[in-house]
Amino acid sequence: MPGLLVLMGSGETSPTMVEVHRAAARRLRPGARAVLLDTPYAFQENAADISARARRYFARSVGLDVEVAPGVAGADWVFSGPGSPTYALDRWTHSGVAGDLRARVRARSGVTVLASAAACTAGLATVPVYEIYKVGAEPCWREGIDLLEPLGLHAVLIPHFDNAEGGTHDTRYCYLGERRLSRMERELPPGTAVLGVDEHTALVIDLETEAVEVAGRGGVTVRLPGSVTVLPAGTRTGLAELRRLAEGGAGTPVPAPPPAVQQAGVTLEETMSAAERAFAAAVAAPDLAAAARAVLELEAEIVSWAADTEEDAGGVDQARELMRLLIARLGEQAATAGVHTVMGPLLALRGELRAQGRYEVADALREALLEGGVLVEDTPDGPRWTVVPPPRPR
Repeated sequence: MPGLLVLMGSGETSPTMVEVHRAAARRLRPGARAVLLDTPYAFQENAADISARARRYFARSVGLDVEVAPGVAGADWVFSGPGSPTYALDRWTHSGVAGDLRARVRARSGVTVLASAAACTAGLATVPVYEIYKVGAEPCWREGIDLLEPLGLHAVLIPHFDNAEGGTHDTRYCYLGERRLSRMERELPPGTAVLGVDEHTALVIDLETEAVEVAGRGGVTVRLPGSVTVLPAGTRTGLAELRRLAEGGAGTPVPAPPPAVQQAGVTLEETMSAAERAFAAAVAAPDLAAAARAVLELEAEIVSWAADTEEDAGGVDQARELMRLLIARLGEQAATAGVHTVMGPLLALRGELRAQGRYEVADALREALLEGGVLVEDTPDGPRWTVVPPPRPR
């Protein structure tokens, strides 16, 4: 089977990367064996839950029946994602998995997809991000498994390259920031490039044809002392060109990708911001039907992101908090905008949620209405509402 190496910056089990996974899966033979390496997060108490969410994602969104296995022998498709790069390194080195992964790339066979923490191990050196960012260890490198060496790339790979979660402090470059990365670059062997893969972005290398593509929302950065080259999403080039850039050559100009190719779906964080703006505009209008629709669309997005195994900015928990806040504001409208004006849209929203089996959200809406002074009861003839004194503050 023709080989493929896919290196993702983040978003590996989110809607933004579905098309990348599907394109890789189309290369598989019927009945192909698909393996999930859970090593990077195996130390976490919720490891089984992370694996279950990932398996559901690949089954529902990609059409792959994935098994969790400790090794990659006999696997046509291999995936590994979030967690601790150094935890994965230690175990892959001692178990022989690191050598097996290198052998796959060297043989140019099989589909190998590494994302986030797992992708961090793919170069000749690895960022021990937990130890540096979480524990405060001195910036340093750990030896990587170097899947790039068989491809002629003398480089380290850094996912989450454009991370902006820090707000007031620099969390680019997988939470290192410019100060620490610049210091660490001086410790790399001469001629080593940094390949930075942005969040919700993939570097896709066809191991047979040596075609290279940047897919997703961001770009891939080739960084050397004194030079930085960014390949935006939609870029199609070759491995030889990537090697030239990594060796410090100017390379040949890469045509700008068409704007349509660069689009890869919005992140959940962007969806949250859009929902909040749409809700505020609808309430100001006032158009309570539109406000209710904004809540419903946000809830639908939360469902589609439920398999995401990473805790990026704008994660599912934050989206749920926003949804509960918007629902509470809908309930407040019952007390301020006139009950008869708002109940039609709100009951319609609740009915739609119940029809779709989304009872938790429907119940949250009923509780919000009660806080606003409206009691909704379900009867054989349909929902019935009455105005009641709002509950006293506790």
